[in-house]
Order: sequence, then C-alpha cells, then structure tokens
Amino acid sequence: MKRVTGVGGVFFKAKDPKALAEWYRRHLGMAVEEWGGLAFRWSDDAQADGGATIWCPFAHDTDYFLPSSAPFMINFRVDDLHALLAALREEGCAVLEKVEESPFGKFGWVIDPEGNKVELWEPPASA
Repeated sequence: MKRVTGVGGVFFKAKDPKALAEWYRRHLGMAVEEWGGLAFRWSDDAQADGGATIWCPFAHDTDYFLPSSAPFMINFRVDDLHALLAALREEGCAVLEKVEESPFGKFGWVIDPEGNKVELWEPPASA
C-alpha cells in the first residue's frame, strides 16, 4: 500500500494572518488568494489535472492544530486515507478518531511521537 504521496500543505499560526499574507504577497511575490493562502500547482502523472501544495497562515489562536501545541501542521497527500489510518492504528500510532469527508477530500490526523498533529489528506477523485 502506498502511504504518503506528497506534501499537501504547510499551515502555521500567525498573530495577523491577513497582514502576514500581504507581506508574503508584496515582498516574495506569492499570489495569496482571497481565502488567505495560495496553491502551488504541480504536475502529477497519476492525475490529468495535476495537484497543488497549499501554503496558509492561520490565526494565532486557532484550535485547528489541537491537540498539538505546535504552531504549525504539515498536511500529507495519501492514496487511501481509511486504509492508512487503519494501518497506523495497528502499528500503535496515536490516530485521532475524527475523519472529515467533504468536497475537498478526506481528512484524518495522527499525532507524531513529539506531539505534532499531522494531517493526512486523500484528495477527491476529481482532484
């Protein structure tokens, strides 16, 4: 079974996400979109329309990274979220029970040995 197939995103806390995004837009030329982040598009032989790696600052007081206290979270693309979560549970990893399914794909989470929350993302079939 394939496990991680790429980096899906880099998410981090910021005191003022809008101002920080504007700094990155102005000084580094990053095309920050209205939703507050940007997608770095890339080609993927497995998908006709390729894919993207997301960069996005979150509010400094977000609870999205909980139970981790780290100011960042890495999102990894995976092929089969449910199979991977089952394998991680069998291997004794700290897998969070919650799984989200939306038009954006399937999301699950595991906590690494240092307490960092890692997001696992299975893109939707059309992505």
